[in-house]
Amino acid sequence: MLNVHCFVFNDFQVNTYVLETGGEECLIIDCGCQYPNEWATLKKFLVDKALKPIDSVHTHFHIDHMQGYPFLYEEYGIGYKVHPSSKLFIDLASEFASVFGIKLGKIYPPTGFLEEGDILRLGEISLEVIYTPGHADGSVCFYSKEEGILFTGDVLFRDSIGRTDLPTGNFDKLKDSIVRKLFVLPPDTLVYPGHGPSTTLGYEMANNPFI
Repeated sequence: MLNVHCFVFNDFQVNTYVLETGGEECLIIDCGCQYPNEWATLKKFLVDKALKPIDSVHTHFHIDHMQGYPFLYEEYGIGYKVHPSSKLFIDLASEFASVFGIKLGKIYPPTGFLEEGDILRLGEISLEVIYTPGHADGSVCFYSKEEGILFTGDVLFRDSIGRTDLPTGNFDKLKDSIVRKLFVLPPDTLVYPGHGPSTTLGYEMANNPFI
């Protein structure tokens, strides 16, 4: 069974997810902890649960979703993985951050890349990488068929979708990603988005005003 723990971090209220299956290993999605008290919150949780992060992945590399990766690198010695099309946002991370008055430290390169169809494994659980551009180049979702769980980053929210007015955003491309790649999954799939509350694909198919 996959246990999902959600933390809301930084000024953008990003959902950071810690995934574990009852063992000592965990996977972290969109580590967004920006401030020392947020680093402490995440570290205390991992210590209390006796969890060791084995991998850190990002649904995309917008500034709000990536601010915690240096903490994981420096505290636990693990890097991060993104889709190769995130290169623009890696190369210009400091510039994008400065727009919001955020000063980043050292920008570490990714330790690996996530391609369409790749499988992430945590114990007996697998997560398939689904490439879903439109909100940003490099946007991916993570889908566990056996658990009926989907992590959508900023592609799909409850009653909303990701904004498309930022660099590389494209509404038609985003809508296509959602309809052609996500809405073909079972309607009872539980959706964990990058911001806000969880939802289901069935609910969004019936109620999302943007689709």
